[in-house]
Amino acid sequence: MNLDAMAGAMGSVQGLLGPFLLLNLLAFCLFGLDKTRARRGRWRVSERTLLTFAAVGGSIGAKIGQRAFRHKTTKQPFAFVLNAICMLHLALAVLLAMPSSRSWLQAVLAG
Repeated sequence: MNLDAMAGAMGSVQGLLGPFLLLNLLAFCLFGLDKTRARRGRWRVSERTLLTFAAVGGSIGAKIGQRAFRHKTTKQPFAFVLNAICMLHLALAVLLAMPSSRSWLQAVLAG
């Protein structure tokens, strides 16, 4: 990989950092909001919404929120699905960190 390509890749990673952090912060806050509303017997955030935020990139914030607020830790199949999303994101991160996997993934996506 030449220096221009590396600089372009770093720029794209830095450009995704802000939205990634925001998405994880929102997922974390949604778990806190849902726990508060559950305690007060009020309108709740749907499980689908919580899992959607996790699936589109907020799995770290969702998992931290689940633990910090002790919310939906034993509820099945919710806890299983959230753990599966986290494992999938972890596997994807490991694959993307390996240069040989990145080139394979680019070839697959390119068709």
